[in-house]
Amino acid sequence: MHTWYLGILIGLQKESIMSQFFSGALPFLAIGALVLCVWLFMLAGSRVVAEVPQQQKNEYHDDPPRYWVLLGWLGHAMAFWVTPLISSTTRRRLQEQLRKAGLEFSLTVEQFVAGQVLGALIALLILVVLMLPHGLPSLLWCTVAMAVGGFLPASWLRDLGERRTRQIGKALPFYLDIITLAIEAGSNMTGALQHAVDKGPSGPMCEELRRVLRDIRAGRTRAESMRALAERLRMPAVSNWVAAILTAEKQGASLGPILRAQADQRRNERFMQAEAMALKAPVKMLFPLMTCIFPCTFIIVFFPIVVRIMNEGLF
Repeated sequence: MHTWYLGILIGLQKESIMSQFFSGALPFLAIGALVLCVWLFMLAGSRVVAEVPQQQKNEYHDDPPRYWVLLGWLGHAMAFWVTPLISSTTRRRLQEQLRKAGLEFSLTVEQFVAGQVLGALIALLILVVLMLPHGLPSLLWCTVAMAVGGFLPASWLRDLGERRTRQIGKALPFYLDIITLAIEAGSNMTGALQHAVDKGPSGPMCEELRRVLRDIRAGRTRAESMRALAERLRMPAVSNWVAAILTAEKQGASLGPILRAQADQRRNERFMQAEAMALKAPVKMLFPLMTCIFPCTFIIVFFPIVVRIMNEGLF
């Protein structure tokens, strides 16, 4: 009887020691499993990249965005594998957005879609790592995380295009003034564009005019280069300016007064836009006032009154 009882105690003690050992070694086992998974993932990724043709890795001509450089070989491989999944409608829409953002020579449509896919996977990985101490996340949270990760690159591209459009609209009157002065000084249109590029501030408008000059040097006519500028930007102000220049050249009219009128019109449009934004400011301030400022004001005003009423026993 004593021997049987002693055997049970020894067995329980061994189980306790083993459980303490495994509980102490559990973090190291988890780290080892994570390192093994990362190594297997990198090994599989290297095999996938080996199948990517070399020309798929060097399609862009300008420097790519910083986030794409950070993705490295994984982004190139993903861009190769998502190519058959992109529809023609999506391709045209993304090409237009990349052109508007000035990234048509920095990123391809395949690379941008690959960035969205990897963004969704990275967001899912971050969610799993953060929720791991509390258990695996639910399918709903995984879906939300992947949707957010895939939406961020699209939001970044749209914001970049809108910011670039605003910068071009802001710089256009200044460049028109430089071009007008050069035309009135006796320079031709190509020379005036070169003066504007040399003397104007750096920015998207300078890059677009430099591209017009590059197209002219490559053999395209000035009219074709200007029409290509209007087609790329698709801004009413730029389209009107290009149309006025081409009409004046076709009719043999003087470009100086026309360009000065265009500069004055663009400047007046900017003032009108600023006035419209100023009129919208009170409406936009209404929600923060109702949700943040007014409640704090009411608390500061009425809190002493409520405290005094409660101390006097009226409640």
